[in-house]
Order: sequence, then structure tokens, then C-alpha cells
Amino acid sequence: MKRVIVLGCPGAGKSTFSRRLAAKTSLPLYYLDMIWHRPDRSVIGADEFDRILKELLAKDEWIIDGNYARTLPVRFAHCDTVFYFDLPTELCVEGAKSRLGKKRDDMPWTEDELDPEFLRWILDFHRDVAPGIDRLR
Repeated sequence: MKRVIVLGCPGAGKSTFSRRLAAKTSLPLYYLDMIWHRPDRSVIGADEFDRILKELLAKDEWIIDGNYARTLPVRFAHCDTVFYFDLPTELCVEGAKSRLGKKRDDMPWTEDELDPEFLRWILDFHRDVAPGIDRLR
């Protein structure tokens, strides 16, 4: 296990698991949210994101935490291990709420409230994102 991707609904515990796995294995950990999002809450462009991801995938060892569905096929092609957190939606909503107001390693800002758009993404994850992950497994 040298190239690991960690997937699942927001709030499912991906980042907590990824941190613990990195500590146990000494594999370098990369959070896709930290690449995509800037501290001012803007985002980088898709081309820049893809360039950075390509550089990460070329490394010999890594843990990559995050969904970013359009990049899943290329990440599946490069990984040797996938951890998929397929938890009930209610648990994911509670997980997302539990981290409000807390500084996190996987996000460049602290969320003080659950953004309605983000909540909708959690609620729709099993319908909109999970089928694409399931097709790749």
C-alpha cells in the first residue's frame, strides 16, 4: 500500500482517517480541498488543479484525500488502494456539523456554519456522486 485514495461523502470521516493512516504508514498526505480552495474562499483553475494532481500522481507514495469526481478515473488508474467511506447521510451531516468552528488541516479556512449549498451536496451525495465511485470500484 503506497498509493492510496480516500473517498466518501463530506462529514464521513475521510480526513480523520487519512491523518491516522498517514501517521501509521508515514505516507505523505495530500488533501484535494487544500489544493482546490484558496484561503480567501476562491478556487484555483481546473488546469492548475490538474497540473498539481498530475505531479502528485507521479510520486512513488501518497495518500490523496477527497472526491473531485472528474479526477477519479485518473486517480483510480494510479492508486493501489482505495478506502471508500459509504456511511448513511444522517451521519455525514452530523459529522460536518461537528467540525464547525474548528480549525482543520484539510481546509484553508474555518467554517462557522453549514453552508446551504454544501449541505445540499451532502444530502445529494448518494444520488449524484456515489454511483460514479461504484462504477470505478
